[in-house]
Amino acid sequence: MAQLIEELKAKAESYLGDELGRVKSKEFLAEVGLPNGLLPLHDIIECGYERESGYVWLKQKEQITHKFEKIDREVIYETEVTAYVEQNKILKLEGVKAKELLVWVPVNEIIHTPETSEITFKSYLGISRSFPSDAFIAAEKLISMNGNLGIGGSNGEDKILEKEILQDLEIKIPPKCSNRSLETILELYLDDRLPDKKISSTVSFDVTL
Repeated sequence: MAQLIEELKAKAESYLGDELGRVKSKEFLAEVGLPNGLLPLHDIIECGYERESGYVWLKQKEQITHKFEKIDREVIYETEVTAYVEQNKILKLEGVKAKELLVWVPVNEIIHTPETSEITFKSYLGISRSFPSDAFIAAEKLISMNGNLGIGGSNGEDKILEKEILQDLEIKIPPKCSNRSLETILELYLDDRLPDKKISSTVSFDVTL
């Protein structure tokens, strides 16, 4: 098995570094019809995709626990995540666990059903759970032609007003807040530097950029 994996990696396209790794991992998912936020790894060291077999791997510096807010579920991503992907499916997944009551359960398959807009997580333990697919769409930062900060989906074509985005993300903002303040809050959220979803009722606030 180890030799086979090395042979697949030798034929694969691979990428080093966190910034490029995040971009490419989202692209891999989008290519097979899966939400781009299913693998929200941080500090990615390396990722790769061997298209003929569908083999995908991602390595990150440390194990992380990510909470999908819309479904109130926590998922553990180990330092190495591997799988085989095909259209609307992640198979033979290793390195991912989801919390079921008080137990961390390995996730071995992820199936997207476009007809019902659902994502189903399956474990070899016989446990299966389905959730709305939009709970796994990651926000992406955009800069429009006029320099305003926006946000978009995987195609990056649409620009949405900052206030609408923050409200959709369930981030509480003051009733009177300048455009620049809204942009700053959104920037912090996208960069994972917003410690709490509740923002002070004062319009002016200090942040460390």
